[in-house]
Amino acid sequence: MKLQTQVEIPTPLRLIGLRSRIAFVGSCFAKHIGHKMRESGLPALVNPFGVLYNPQSILELFRQDPLNDALYFKDADDRWHCWLTDSSFNASSREACKAGVVSARGKLVEWNPDTLIITLGTNRYYVRPQGGASEALTVGNCHKRPQTEFEERALSVSECVEALEQVCSLFPRAQVIMTVSPYRYSKYGFHGSRLSKATLLLAVDEVCRRRPSQVCYFPAYEIVLDELRDYRFYGSDMLHPSPQAIDYIWERFSEHSLDSETQRYLYDFAPIRKALLHRPEDPTSAAAQRFNEQTQQQLRALLTKYNIEL
Repeated sequence: MKLQTQVEIPTPLRLIGLRSRIAFVGSCFAKHIGHKMRESGLPALVNPFGVLYNPQSILELFRQDPLNDALYFKDADDRWHCWLTDSSFNASSREACKAGVVSARGKLVEWNPDTLIITLGTNRYYVRPQGGASEALTVGNCHKRPQTEFEERALSVSECVEALEQVCSLFPRAQVIMTVSPYRYSKYGFHGSRLSKATLLLAVDEVCRRRPSQVCYFPAYEIVLDELRDYRFYGSDMLHPSPQAIDYIWERFSEHSLDSETQRYLYDFAPIRKALLHRPEDPTSAAAQRFNEQTQQQLRALLTKYNIEL
């Protein structure tokens, strides 16, 4: 008896290996899956610019000059923020905030990923009038500023395609895996949220058609809707996927996107990771120190076995 609808997952253009250089950009779902990869001992650069939700905001991060003073503002608590990033880049001065954004850009350039995973949440975005002849600035985050300072817009399918193609062109050596976040945007109304997701899905499908040798799709959205068709796989707000759902999607991603050597490594690393997370009652005891040394020896042996350098 078949009791679950299994989503067919296409094989990526290139399987991800132990020495792959992977970068995640996009919504909070990208952060969750990226952290699952890092927790599994695999190298990954996860949301270097913080959480971003739509294709246009992602593109603006690469199109705008991070040295432009107009991209920064001071809030009522004298903290500086960048309109292109989330609030994690706040700093006590404009120069410090600017340095953080420049550093994040540099990290991604230096990382030079061979696999870029982009997770999109919505086609809605916000622009902020600049005044005078300057065009309105697309912001990555409104930073809790008054709604009257912004204009909400919705990207069409063709506008999403154009933005995503420009992002892909910036990473010519990377395979790009695109996903759509299963998070439901109740503020748009659930019909509006579905329309937004549909716009993203159509756009991603078109980009995959136009760039078949570079771009592919991982169906995280469909896995939650069809394989995990139950509210127990959502958080307490009934909108965000639960930790169990994220674990399941990570398992499905690992099965289809990682090569056999990497999957063997994950299997061998799992008990070591559990040991590394162990917190003894008395860390200074002789038993705790022996346990820690044994765990480190096992980790070094594993890294030697797979020829991995930290």
